[in-house]
Amino acid sequence: MELLERSLGYTRVALAGIGQDDLDAPTPCSGWTLSRLLEHMEDALDAFTEAASGQVEVTPASPRADRVDSLREKACTLLGVWTEARTGSVAVGDRQLDAPLLVEMAALEIAVHGWDVAQATGRRTPIPDDLARGLQLVAARVVRPADRGSRFGPARRPAAPASPTDALMAFLGRMTGPVGGNSGEPPSPEGIAS
Repeated sequence: MELLERSLGYTRVALAGIGQDDLDAPTPCSGWTLSRLLEHMEDALDAFTEAASGQVEVTPASPRADRVDSLREKACTLLGVWTEARTGSVAVGDRQLDAPLLVEMAALEIAVHGWDVAQATGRRTPIPDDLARGLQLVAARVVRPADRGSRFGPARRPAAPASPTDALMAFLGRMTGPVGGNSGEPPSPEGIAS
């Protein structure tokens, strides 16, 4: 839960100050605009919140003009429901996932997309070192070779010396230079950008 709380805190800061002019900005994921990323983030928060009940029925978020405000509200809701959740496993489609692992995956997804937002808006705020190190451990457990190319780019070697954020992003295949150059495949509507 601590990892999730810190990921949500980092991402809420990254969301601050996003204006209408930012929505068409490219993100580190090829083919993704900030607007599309925010929509995906809202879908993910809905799914992770649903998971606290023990089952996820993924449905796309409806278009909203106030997506950033909605994301902030949903981040608070997510933390609240998982603080109270008493589920051991979560049904996601036909799979059962261990609830603590799902919370760790949520923390990873949320923080990495917060980093994507920071890149797209030009702020380039790194993930705090201790949080990035904790997320590296999660990523090492949950990112499989089959995830490379569609959800993540190929792992790459970070430039030395690498900060914990640079090391995490390199493992996930993120480019830390100009936005729009992630080495993963272009997104599909049914894919998950991670």
